Amino acid sequence: MKVLLHCCCAPCSLSCIEPLEEAGIEVTAFWYNPNIHPFKEYEARRDCLINYTNEIGLPLLVKEEYGLVPFCKAVINNVENRCGYCYYHRLEETAEFARDNGFKYFTTTLLASLYQDHDAIKKAGEKY
Repeated sequence: MKVLLHCCCAPCSLSCIEPLEEAGIEVTAFWYNPNIHPFKEYEARRDCLINYTNEIGLPLLVKEEYGLVPFCKAVINNVENRCGYCYYHRLEETAEFARDNGFKYFTTTLLASLYQDHDAIKKAGEKY
């Protein structure tokens, strides 16, 4: 079974990749995080993930999109729901990428983080 794994950062990926591979799942990492600001943080997380996946020999697909302006425009009238928008937007892109590139399944490292709203992430992913 092949799975596209949306990765928000390398540290969250650590707790996901090994258990998936041990379960016989073929993992491909996917970077799409236009919400991370400032740009230096975006670069640092992306580059750390690139280095980590290279180190362990894991395929990584990177969709470059630093989206400060579109993100701000999308949440300006509902700042309280910026996380919900962010979850939905990243999962939507991941689902479309998975569909268009032959992955039947996808998931996200966001579900591994103690700092994320897991119910909101699951709700955002229900469409897919």
